[in-house]
Amino acid sequence: MANEMEKEAAGRAAAKLVRDGDVVGLGTGSTAYFAVVALGQRVKAGLKIVGIPTSIQTAELARAVGIPLTTLDEHPQIDITIDGADEIDPQLRLIKGGGGALLREKVVASASRKMVVVGDSGKIVPVLGKFPLPVEIIDFARAVIEKKIASLGATTKLRTKSDGQPFVTDNGNHILDCSFGKIADPAALALALSNTPGIVEHGLFIGLAKLALVGRGASVEELR
Repeated sequence: MANEMEKEAAGRAAAKLVRDGDVVGLGTGSTAYFAVVALGQRVKAGLKIVGIPTSIQTAELARAVGIPLTTLDEHPQIDITIDGADEIDPQLRLIKGGGGALLREKVVASASRKMVVVGDSGKIVPVLGKFPLPVEIIDFARAVIEKKIASLGATTKLRTKSDGQPFVTDNGNHILDCSFGKIADPAALALALSNTPGIVEHGLFIGLAKLALVGRGASVEELR
């Protein structure tokens, strides 16, 4: 319950940063949910914005709360993106992708003037890697990619749904959840993964977040 209170506090604080006329990247996940709901309330009160959702799930939520949606084709430059994270380190490097939307989340973050990451206090870590790193892959290359990731020091597990079938992203791909333990050099690992054919995207977000709003009890801490 405390977790949910912290998430809501962080999400609501982030929604206050959005200004009239902004193009807003709408993140995916349990904390971004509260930001989208809070933005919907501001829109009903007169705020004029358009949103670019990072997943089908977020698009449905945004429509439900009354946020007008647009596309990257129409607005390739985003003013501010609000999104959650699975882990946040002191340099605002992130692990994302627990919800399976990492590819669209990274595209939207990279097209944004400012990315604000929101989370509860449990998301703050001294070193990335306790949370398994999501890696989105094309299924054709799975065996090759698993071998490559093993050579980088991780064990991999294909993400599945409750019925045991592979989880499929909004882009039609599969996800490997990769347990590296403590990631000593996130930038080097990100480069190695990005250079592996068949890997569509990975959940290391480096140099993208400009501000983190973290719920701590009843207050919200800013990390830059």
